[in-house]
Amino acid sequence: MKIVLFQPEIPQNTGNIVRTCALTKADLVLVRPLGFSTSSRMLKRSGLDYWSSANIEFIDDLSEYLRSSSLPFYFFSKKASKNYASISYSQNALLIFGSETQGLPTWAWNLWPDHFYNIPCAPIARSDDSGCLNLSNAVSIVLYEALRQQGFPL
Repeated sequence: MKIVLFQPEIPQNTGNIVRTCALTKADLVLVRPLGFSTSSRMLKRSGLDYWSSANIEFIDDLSEYLRSSSLPFYFFSKKASKNYASISYSQNALLIFGSETQGLPTWAWNLWPDHFYNIPCAPIARSDDSGCLNLSNAVSIVLYEALRQQGFPL
């Protein structure tokens, strides 16, 4: 499996995801621009010594990456209506998550509207009337469901 982070902004989230990827043997794809330097002390600290165990790739164009790939892919957004647990995940799926503040780009919704899924959350009293999970938590939830369906091939 590959976790794809579209323009992540918070180094601690990405560091936690690096750790999760290392421990699950999932690859990590980071789509530039990033909201931090990969040499950031906070990024390294949250990833601890797992950086050397994770397979990390950097790309500049998510659209081109997806168009040139034959792998199944899924976007995860609080705005989607289909539940992440309804997917039958394959071992080589691309699991795509948006940035912490901007989410996924409009062009992705326009090109692949049937590829969007959500993680159900209860509504809370906020200005936009909806809560959302921390990025690293959302990645863990989806990745572990996909691995569960595969019999945890760790």
